[in-house]
Amino acid sequence: MPETNLFADFAPLPVGIALMQVLLALCAAVAGILAGHLASRGARAALQSGLTGWRLWLPELLAVGVGPFITAVVLVGCRALPAVAAWPLTVLDDSLYLTLLWLLCRIGLWLLALAAGRGSWLGRRELVFTWLAWVVGLASFIGLLEVLESTLDTIDLIPGKGVFSLWSLLKGLAVVALFLAITSIVSRAIEQRVMRIEALAPSTRIGIAKFSYFFLTSLGLLIGINAAGVDLTALTVLTGAVGIGLGFGLQSIASNFVSGFVLLLDKSIKPGDVISFTGMTGTSTENFGWVQELRGRYVVVRDRDGVETLVPNQNLITNPVINWSYSDRKVRLKLPVRISYADDPEQALALLVESAYCSPRVLRDPAPVSRLMHFSDHGIDLELRFWITDPADGVNNVRSDVNRSIWKHFKQAGITIPVAQYDVRVVQTRGGGA
Repeated sequence: MPETNLFADFAPLPVGIALMQVLLALCAAVAGILAGHLASRGARAALQSGLTGWRLWLPELLAVGVGPFITAVVLVGCRALPAVAAWPLTVLDDSLYLTLLWLLCRIGLWLLALAAGRGSWLGRRELVFTWLAWVVGLASFIGLLEVLESTLDTIDLIPGKGVFSLWSLLKGLAVVALFLAITSIVSRAIEQRVMRIEALAPSTRIGIAKFSYFFLTSLGLLIGINAAGVDLTALTVLTGAVGIGLGFGLQSIASNFVSGFVLLLDKSIKPGDVISFTGMTGTSTENFGWVQELRGRYVVVRDRDGVETLVPNQNLITNPVINWSYSDRKVRLKLPVRISYADDPEQALALLVESAYCSPRVLRDPAPVSRLMHFSDHGIDLELRFWITDPADGVNNVRSDVNRSIWKHFKQAGITIPVAQYDVRVVQTRGGGA
């Protein structure tokens, strides 16, 4: 970076030479603006045509960099002119430096925004951060940043033997924020890349993405603190306090985070699984839902009512959970039915099997079966058993369809479903009393 001050360089120039160099710099800027406008039209056309991949980002790269590049080329050409080469080229040199600085900021922020995604906070404010970085570079170039540094460095925040000025605080915060932003963008780019790999299981993809995010963010924080001039060994007391806090007040949060990584590694719960939290075997639908997302602290479970429940990861590790789709999505449902002793059980068993085929969700293989379970006090207890392969679409709805079909077939065949009742008999005793 030049050591001289920009305004000090302008002072010894003759007015005519300075004006000619300013005019040449303005012509170079106009040429760059026109070239950038044409490149931007090409980028918009590529976006509207639905292109993807390098066919889209290559026109965007040209739209971002061709303007300052053409400006720099014109400035270099002006410097090479024989009539201009004899002048003190202060204005042209400074203009060329600021143009290259703008080109560097523009392409650098564009690459970071591309890695973070167009919908990210950086992608939406790419031009704002580009101007901010260029203004900081301009302030350093003209010497304003040195004046600001010397002023803020005189403000001591912690009086004593050590010196900790306001400038040191602001510089440290800026460096840490920069490293955190870069590592966050890189981790998000890795996550987007990993989530598109179909060869990996969904839980494995989520595990890699989450691990890379936490690892890179922690690494960026440590590197940023070190780059800010803070000795990491001085944080021993702080890390010890954090460890004690994790042992007492934050143990539940830490347990949920660890449980989340365990769920991702053992693949016991993954997005799309149908689970319930009854703690009992069978096909009960209490707390029934399917897994929407796996987060660092909790799992998002959506039920049939559209309600999304945030279940802490620790609950899925320590409590029994029914995973209806762990190894096979097929689920067997059982419907108990009672008939009268006056009816033919063989006919009723055949009608039960026939009734199961009313719903297209009932599997034909394995086929529905009916069983005579036992003879009870009030009738003969039968049971219809059938399989479905889509429990995420609901269980009670297919139960209702089959029950309605059973009622229809039994009514047509004259088979009755008895109602439990008790007979009270009054016995006359010898003494005449009841």
